[in-house]
Amino acid sequence: MEPDNPAPSTTRRIAIDPVTRVEGHGKITLLIDDDQHIVEARFHIVEFRGFEKFIQGRPYWEVPFFVQRLCGICPVSHQLAAAKAVDQIAGIGQLTPTATKLRRLLHFGQILQSHALHFFHLSSPDFLFGFGSDPRQRNIAGVLERYPEIALKGVKLRKYGQQIIEAITGKRVHGTGTVPGGMNKALTAAERDALLAGIGDILQWSQDAVALNEHIHTAHPEHRDFGTFPSHYLSLTGSGGELEFYHGGLRARAADGSTLHDQFDYCDYQRLLSEEVRSWSYLKFPYFSSLGTERGWYRVGPLARINNCDVIPTPLAEAARQRFKATGNGGPVHDTLAYHWARMIELLHCTESIHSLLTDTDITGTDLLTGKGEHQPQGIGVIEAPRGTLFHHYHVNDDGLVTQANLIVSTTSNNQAMNESVRAVANRYLDGQEITEALLNHLEVAVRAYDPCLSCATHALGKMPLQVTLQHTGGSVIHQLTKRVDGAIQ
Repeated sequence: MEPDNPAPSTTRRIAIDPVTRVEGHGKITLLIDDDQHIVEARFHIVEFRGFEKFIQGRPYWEVPFFVQRLCGICPVSHQLAAAKAVDQIAGIGQLTPTATKLRRLLHFGQILQSHALHFFHLSSPDFLFGFGSDPRQRNIAGVLERYPEIALKGVKLRKYGQQIIEAITGKRVHGTGTVPGGMNKALTAAERDALLAGIGDILQWSQDAVALNEHIHTAHPEHRDFGTFPSHYLSLTGSGGELEFYHGGLRARAADGSTLHDQFDYCDYQRLLSEEVRSWSYLKFPYFSSLGTERGWYRVGPLARINNCDVIPTPLAEAARQRFKATGNGGPVHDTLAYHWARMIELLHCTESIHSLLTDTDITGTDLLTGKGEHQPQGIGVIEAPRGTLFHHYHVNDDGLVTQANLIVSTTSNNQAMNESVRAVANRYLDGQEITEALLNHLEVAVRAYDPCLSCATHALGKMPLQVTLQHTGGSVIHQLTKRVDGAIQ
């Protein structure tokens, strides 16, 4: 797609298409002038899925299993957000203690496996080898060869999260589990015991992951300014301001740390947020309605959640949060690359919470369903997905068929922020420079910090070619680099 405002004839365009080591398909475009200075930098989402449209006409109780097909990495997040909306449509209020705890356990397993995948498989090569290192080594295979202990911990952490998902839903990807008013299967004592058997190692490896990221961030002062800028933040928090993933009120904080909204009812999210459409991206640009499009954009995800919460209700993760917050000198931590550190603090919290739930007698209960109430014309479900606050909103008719749907996925909320990070990195590292693969990877590092799930779609990891072309407006090719599927550059 062409930019909203066509560039002057003296500018040239560089395209990174696709961005690699992310979930989904996107590209970065740069406009530069004849002196190699950056005029504009943009991050584009170029896929269109259409889930909001083609679930129309389907029975509302089918929706959680349709929408989880949005993604092969975070299907549980979509299933749970939709399930909460479906509960409302069915007129169901409080679930049984066992059903609530099973959903929470499922959610913790989902976040654990997703966070492990993102850091160890997709992002750790950049930090362990360097942003400009040999791309043939800068991948998970290279990590396995050079740092096998780190890589294997990451693999096993993700595997454990998937085992929790499988025990509850029957499959590691795209299982079932939720039904209107509860869950469709109890967790057996044998399944619980099998999960408890490995929890000691998982707790230790989670602490190691936090320590590794804390060291990486604090040992490299240059990381603090990498694609960094002040921003507003949005997340759910519990009623006491605690970190909360499954249910709570919306908290919005300004860049200076002041509170804009607290315990805002997410069922009224349309009074809080608006969405802007731009011609050059399939992804919308949300913003706080009261602040407008220029000032109202915000960030979500691990950095937002750790900045927003007052406490983490598990001791090891809370101690890690205190160390993290100390780097902000009393205010929010705005460092974009601190997303990774915050992500591992959350991974540790998930592990501690999983341990607590597995030792709760309710978790193997058999009282799984709450009776239906009065049918409602709409339902809104909001949770904290691995990548940030996730909104599912459905309207249904008297026959229970979906008539309208609106989804605001986490990556959508981070859209403007990702563009800001790309612009900041381009201006600092690429402005006036000759194109190299190493410099281009700096742009991708900035995007990867957000763990974007681009259109929430699966993709073939590591098999996408990359071609970057510097082209004059007259059509002549000035410079071109190609990264083949085997990682070689020509």
